[in-house]
Amino acid sequence: MEILLKSEIKCSNCGHKKIENMPTDACQFFYECENCKKILKPNQGDCCVYCSYGTVPCPPIQENKTCC
Repeated sequence: MEILLKSEIKCSNCGHKKIENMPTDACQFFYECENCKKILKPNQGDCCVYCSYGTVPCPPIQENKTCC
């Protein structure tokens, strides 16, 4: 299975979208929207901002592993 390392993250506040490279060695708990400057945090039950707001879940979740 190929692990995807890019995800389009969408701000829950203003709807701004941006394709970002996901880290492979750490979870990303915070993400600042470059448009409205809101700090995104994972939704309850999600391990990182990519699992909550991205089009592709983080690499550990893609590999069916636990995330951080």
